Amino acid sequence: MDYQTFQPQPELASIIKCYWTLENPKEANPQVQTIVPDGCMEMIFHYGDLYNQYIGGKAVLQPRSCVFGQLTEPLQIEPTGVTGIFSVRFHHNGFIPFATIPIKDMDDQAVSLERLFGTQGTELEEKVLKASTIEEKINSIEQFLLERLNVETIDRMVQSTVDLLLGMNGRISVNELSQQSNINRRQLERKFSSAIGMSPKQLSKTIRLQTALKLLLHKDYNTLTTLAHDSDYYDQAHFIKDFKEFTGLSPKEFYGDNFQMSSLFYGTDF
Repeated sequence: MDYQTFQPQPELASIIKCYWTLENPKEANPQVQTIVPDGCMEMIFHYGDLYNQYIGGKAVLQPRSCVFGQLTEPLQIEPTGVTGIFSVRFHHNGFIPFATIPIKDMDDQAVSLERLFGTQGTELEEKVLKASTIEEKINSIEQFLLERLNVETIDRMVQSTVDLLLGMNGRISVNELSQQSNINRRQLERKFSSAIGMSPKQLSKTIRLQTALKLLLHKDYNTLTTLAHDSDYYDQAHFIKDFKEFTGLSPKEFYGDNFQMSSLFYGTDF
């Protein structure tokens, strides 16, 4: 399995977290992988075989190119052959300048580029898939996004609140966020829903769990109590509850087969 990341040009660095590619030969016995919510939307291009995603227990092929909305629950995917993926990982509110439909309507969905951008979306898909190098793929994406970048749609209050959440690793209540942002809670929740696709509380819990997963990726833990403590959860029970909500598994179950693939798909660097 070959996974690589690439940085955007400075003009897009506040919008795009990174580009990444994943390549893997056809597996004899492909396994269903669990992808954990990380609060970031992705624009995905399959230049290899398509992936199945499971909706209500039924396998559905993902589009050849799509934008995946916010995950509010664990996503199960499975390769159907040779993996070849190029993806744009946006910052938490990074896709809003390019959205052509309400962000909230994209939650837990792979929305095709054709639906989002019409013929221009299918033209972008063709350019990216035909590009022979990663540099050409990135250039095609950046030209497309820069032509559509509308900075006026970026809510600076939402951005500063997200920065605060990240700086606190999600360890701050919505009431505290509201007070520090100098905006009432209801307004804050509305702004988050339209700009990010999830509530401040959902994003806070997502960031907090991602912090725990990052620790788990880089450090061995003998007990869940220690991991929960290092992640600043109130207690082990609270940690396990959030873990199951976002992964569908207990920490011990998740640490096995799911962990390697999932560690690629969620952003381990905030």
